[in-house]
Amino acid sequence: MRFDIISCQPDLLESPFSHSILKRAQQKGLVEIHIHDLRKYAVNKHGQIDDYAFGGGAGMVMMIEPIDKCISELQAARTYDAIIYMTPDGQTLNQRIVNKFSLLENVIILCGHYKGVDERVRQHYVTHEISIGDYVLSGGELGAAVLADAIIRIIPGVLNDESSALTDSFQDGLLAPPVYTRPAEYKGMAVPDILMSGDTPKIEQWRFEQAIARTKQRRPDLLNEE
Repeated sequence: MRFDIISCQPDLLESPFSHSILKRAQQKGLVEIHIHDLRKYAVNKHGQIDDYAFGGGAGMVMMIEPIDKCISELQAARTYDAIIYMTPDGQTLNQRIVNKFSLLENVIILCGHYKGVDERVRQHYVTHEISIGDYVLSGGELGAAVLADAIIRIIPGVLNDESSALTDSFQDGLLAPPVYTRPAEYKGMAVPDILMSGDTPKIEQWRFEQAIARTKQRRPDLLNEE
């Protein structure tokens, strides 16, 4: 899978993709991540990519011309399945959306900045608008990293144990159950006996019951979703 991320602050994206699972996914050849500095497509020698909003108001707006030049150059080289714009007023990211995106081959992620992008970009270029939550960040770079991380980790072959991703919270509409590791007892705090029993069917039933109980307590809204 290939990600082309368009940003006016590309340095913010260096670290997230240079470590741990995301780094190994690239080394295995399962994922390509390309960061594109929008200022290379600026409208003048001063590196301008933003301008004042028509009609007045505070804040600057990302211009359509640099974005068009960058996207057009990328599309000339390959076909893209999605052009995703990271924006606070987009569709809130969830596991179902992540699962769908993981089936794609080539994806462009456009990072918003300032007061956002010229509306014509959203109308004529963007295919999906995604938010990672009801709050505002300084730019879309961190959101883009979150989205890419969530997608990449469930691509087959990325995790050493692929079943691990399938048992994550939200994959089955439930939060994950409690987990424990050694030592079995620490300062009087013991691991539940069922997990030490070796009875796999009973352990799985316990985990399912715990997942339901935790979801009811912490995210009852998930149980009401169709």
